[in-house]
Amino acid sequence: MHELSIVMSILDIAEKESVRNHATLIEEIELEIGELSGIDRPAFDFAWQQAVRDTRLEKAVRTIHEISGEGKCSDCGAEFPLHQLYDPCPACGEYLIDIIKGKELRVRSLVVS
Repeated sequence: MHELSIVMSILDIAEKESVRNHATLIEEIELEIGELSGIDRPAFDFAWQQAVRDTRLEKAVRTIHEISGEGKCSDCGAEFPLHQLYDPCPACGEYLIDIIKGKELRVRSLVVS
């Protein structure tokens, strides 16, 4: 379950930022998770619940912005919604696709006190 290591990395980022800002509590955390990031959301949510216990994030409001996948065909240039990494271009059927968005996985913001 790589979701646990991802959650632990997010916790590390949040802890370091709260220490850097002399905060004792993290009130809110905003995350961006792309549809094509490879994150299994139920596994991520379970790992989150377990990992935040007894941390500054335990009572934080967590907001997740889901970023839809979007690709561009390297052959014909068509841009289209992309739901799987290996979907073909709907215009020409080719598989050489540049991912425009949807692989994001980042901490967007923290509210600390």
